[in-house]
Amino acid sequence: MKVCVQGLWHLGSVTAGCLASLGHDVIGLDFDDQTIGNLQKGTLPVDEPGLNTLIDDGVANGNLKFTSDAKAAVSGARVLWVAYDTPVDDDDKADVDFVFRQVESTLPLLEENTVVVVSSQMPVGSIAQLEQVSSRDCPHKNLSFCSSPENLRLGRALEAFLHPDRVVLGIRNDEAKDVLCDLFDGITENFVWMGVESAEMTKHAINAFLGMSIAFTNEFATVCEQVNADAREVEIGLKTEQRIGPGAYLAPGSAFSGGTLARDLKFLEKISSGYNLANPIFSSVLKSNNEHKKWVQRRIRSVLGDLKGKSIAVWGLTYKPGTDTLRRSLSVETCDWLHQEGAQIIVHDPSECIIPDRWSKQAKRVKTPLTALHEASALIIGTPWPEYRELSLRDIKNSVTEDFVVFDSDRILGDLSPCSGISYFSVGVGDE
Repeated sequence: MKVCVQGLWHLGSVTAGCLASLGHDVIGLDFDDQTIGNLQKGTLPVDEPGLNTLIDDGVANGNLKFTSDAKAAVSGARVLWVAYDTPVDDDDKADVDFVFRQVESTLPLLEENTVVVVSSQMPVGSIAQLEQVSSRDCPHKNLSFCSSPENLRLGRALEAFLHPDRVVLGIRNDEAKDVLCDLFDGITENFVWMGVESAEMTKHAINAFLGMSIAFTNEFATVCEQVNADAREVEIGLKTEQRIGPGAYLAPGSAFSGGTLARDLKFLEKISSGYNLANPIFSSVLKSNNEHKKWVQRRIRSVLGDLKGKSIAVWGLTYKPGTDTLRRSLSVETCDWLHQEGAQIIVHDPSECIIPDRWSKQAKRVKTPLTALHEASALIIGTPWPEYRELSLRDIKNSVTEDFVVFDSDRILGDLSPCSGISYFSVGVGDE
């Protein structure tokens, strides 16, 4: 099947590469010439394990191409897959108009009976708006619009796309259903069919629920710190409750960041406001999460006091493990605060991420995590890369000075707690 994937940052490049690996004839479309040029040279817009190989194989096999020419891209395409990563500003507000502008210019170029699949992170009702645009600008095209809510995770995107537990699909008619069955052939047979608006709402509901779970867990974890309870033990108690279950998002640790969960909570806030609905949970989750982002700041200030002139090691800068993306990274926010407090930071990250220019005078980057400890009086684990879990207790202890302090929100170095000479702090457990 010929498929045009429009929008080629993370979601789009993964979608294009995965569809090509399944044997579809895929053309990636983006109006940014630099993005197209980079992809044609094999340079991806964002680091994602395994994606380079997938893209290279698709291009070499001839069933994956990239272009900024919309007319050529959609010629003969049975499906237009809208896969823009909706831009989000620093206040978690999504620029949905950007996506609308890109797609509106493409719709009149589509062939009759094309199926338009929207995976971009858009508020419920967006597909109905696109249908109105289609009826206005190209009523003779008989386009079918569907929703396939984005379900990717930075660092694990190929697995999420090619081996999902199920695929949620919102449709208007059986003709589109048949096309989507063919499109997803080889990925899964476990489809959850529903109406378009229900599928759009499902994405909001999932992210809002995950965000609420994280905020709830971190709130009770801060109480655990005060009453000599261990939040990880409480977590076990929760997950063994039949009405909650072992897969619940209930691990105490870092606040959520990156904009994905917050964006859907903002969508729901705005929609609720538009209908004069009082839904305080949505805004409360964001407020709680923003407060928890300061956990490291509160802890390090209470333990070390004035940070001016002190050297702090930071392991991990990226938004999450498995990517080189720094935008909206909680670790970066913490480093910015350390700079404001006058600390010197020694950073390590396994990726090839580029350290922000604003850190040039106060930051030193080292090649190994243990090297970062040599001159520091404390360590903050900013991003829980698996490489850090593999370090031995002996190597860490031999790399630090006496009275060394570790701040590990996600408790990835939990075996440090009994180590003499190292004070260890994590979310959900009281002081030693």
